[in-house]
Amino acid sequence: MKQDALILVRGGGDLATGTIHRLWSAGLRVLVLETEHPAAIRRQVSLCEAVYEGEATVEGLRAVRIEALAQAEEVWNQNAVPVLVDPKGESIAQARPDVLVDAILAKKNLGTARDMAPLTIALGPGFTAGQDVDAVVETKRGHRLGRIIWEGSAIANTGIPGIIGGYGKERVIHAAAAGVFEDVRRIGDIVAEGETIAQIRTADGTITPVTTQITGILRGLLRSGYPVTSGFKVADVDPRKEELSNCFLISDKARCIAGSVLELVCAQLWK
Repeated sequence: MKQDALILVRGGGDLATGTIHRLWSAGLRVLVLETEHPAAIRRQVSLCEAVYEGEATVEGLRAVRIEALAQAEEVWNQNAVPVLVDPKGESIAQARPDVLVDAILAKKNLGTARDMAPLTIALGPGFTAGQDVDAVVETKRGHRLGRIIWEGSAIANTGIPGIIGGYGKERVIHAAAAGVFEDVRRIGDIVAEGETIAQIRTADGTITPVTTQITGILRGLLRSGYPVTSGFKVADVDPRKEELSNCFLISDKARCIAGSVLELVCAQLWK
């Protein structure tokens, strides 16, 4: 096995963080590339928060923002994961990763190519295995979640969230107007159906409240001050009020996907 193998992950949201955490736990060197303004909802379990805060820690894994690729070695020496703002992937050629994982979850390919690494993996729809990447990992909840696809694509995005506690689309909240998002409540708060959890301040100063559709735990909430468009995902309510710790733990879905990525990475590095 290559001792200095480098796994490059594009994206640092909650599902990407599950993969990053699993790879790091296996003793692998991971480099994360992110955009200038990540829009994670489940911010407590998203390493992309390091872009804003300088550092972020999820389940014992510390991520540190770096300003140049040359700073990555110092972070690895601290048993941490470096996060570099590079949405276009301009540093990939210089980094020369052994494996590249596209975990942006944009439902479309934002620039990942099969020749970027000896093994390229993409999470979710928007990619075709055997063409623009080597393998695709299914991200849709259900019997196929986590399955490795060597030919073809993941199930197309339906726009309907998975069912949790009997609720699907009702638990996810979208912006009703364009403007600047301003939170009123915090992740981990118990909220009631119809409660205002945030507001959107439009360009003309109008305030549009953001309200819940169900009662539960506010599991995800967009960063205050983020500019949103109408229909932008801004919050997530978990109806299982007794499971507060879920707000701060990597999800079962993320762990399932991460296991498949680790399987692919190990198979590549142990060749």
